[in-house]
Amino acid sequence: MRDTEVELSGVPEQTPVGDEEIEVAVPVVAVVGRPNVGKSTLVNRIIGRRQAVVEDVPGVTRDRVAYDATWVGREFTVVDTGGWEPDARDRAAAIARQAEAAIATADVVLFVVDATIGATDDDEKAVKMLRRSKKPVLLVANKVDNQQREVEAQSLWSLGLGQPWPVSALHGRGSGELLDAVLDAFPKEAPVQREPRRRGPRRVALVGRPNVGKSSLLNRLAKHERSVVDPVAGTTVDPVDSLVTIDNEVWQFVDTAGLRKRVGQASGTEYYASLRTAGAIEASEVTVVLLDASEVISEQDQRLLTMVSEAGRGVVLAFNKWDLVDGDRRWYLDKEIDRELKRIPWALRVNISSLTGRSVEKLAPALRKALASWEKRIATGRLNQWLTALTQATPHPVRGGRAPRIMFATQPGNRPPKFVLFTTGQLDAGYVRFVERKLREEFGFEGTPIEIAVKPRKQLGPGGRGKAHG
Repeated sequence: MRDTEVELSGVPEQTPVGDEEIEVAVPVVAVVGRPNVGKSTLVNRIIGRRQAVVEDVPGVTRDRVAYDATWVGREFTVVDTGGWEPDARDRAAAIARQAEAAIATADVVLFVVDATIGATDDDEKAVKMLRRSKKPVLLVANKVDNQQREVEAQSLWSLGLGQPWPVSALHGRGSGELLDAVLDAFPKEAPVQREPRRRGPRRVALVGRPNVGKSSLLNRLAKHERSVVDPVAGTTVDPVDSLVTIDNEVWQFVDTAGLRKRVGQASGTEYYASLRTAGAIEASEVTVVLLDASEVISEQDQRLLTMVSEAGRGVVLAFNKWDLVDGDRRWYLDKEIDRELKRIPWALRVNISSLTGRSVEKLAPALRKALASWEKRIATGRLNQWLTALTQATPHPVRGGRAPRIMFATQPGNRPPKFVLFTTGQLDAGYVRFVERKLREEFGFEGTPIEIAVKPRKQLGPGGRGKAHG
């Protein structure tokens, strides 16, 4: 990996093809925005190490600096820039010129906005500059550390750059989806330069509390001892990657450490294992949550399920050690599932035994179904036809003499599916859950969370938005 100041970007690599060499340009991503919005922190997140200097004062980054980066096997260059300010003078003007030069030579621009502040006048002026560049721009809503801030980030649609990508550069939240979008925005490579790119194996995180059988399941799938198995809980610390074939398809599984405590309460090796597990979930597309069917669903299981759901990944619940479950235990387990897992009734479920190999082949169909739901898009016309019929049949309850109406809906994103409801007023949380439930009944979405944001026409106060995270 090399880190160099950029004077000319888009420098081609020499890629051998037979006895000849052809030039294949490495795409360039410029990270721009006002001072102190977290650009360098985002660069460090993208390159996977603390390279760019980060300090909680504006103006630390001055020149534009390039770093090599890789995401799902695709190489590119990411360029960190100083804070861009309109009407800047002296040194600030030189920094702004460096940022504009990075934009001019970039293939994709990440425009970073501090979501805790919202769009400022300087941000709006920067948007005008970015439009003049005619470069693909992804709007990054940084410092989104929780669901409430993710809802608030929806206000950045007002900048006119399309979908805001909510991320926490500091904690990694949403970074995987952003990088997927960056790759989608890259220029298409000419077919004469290289063969059409095939998508690699789908990424699956295998999580569960200690000693639930994760490593045994991975070894069963890989058909050899890929992970260390020991009766003592906590054998796995670092995530273990394995390419395994299930149902004639190759999958990339990551075996993770079992989580005993919340990340904030863990220490030492367990703390870093917790961080790596969280990172493996963030980098995955679908997560298999392994539960011990022979034991009571625990608080640790619940915490993992919350982590996976909030990460916005597809979910398959695999109840392991099914060979130890008798009739009485099945009756109690059904009751536990109804009681303890009622927050995620959409999660797919399979009953397996990693020891005997029972039904492990059912994992692949469940994973495919969860991924299909996770990536599903509904056409705007079809969505609104269905929604009109739904709201006419079951309108929102009258509140204060008036009943808010849903005027229009759109799906601005997927992975997981994201919907925005444009309304005449704030909707009751119960009615948003009703819409989500009916949305699932009509269009599927098995095995994936759904995000629904509500945008009232008139927002009279801080409670003017709402969101249900399914």
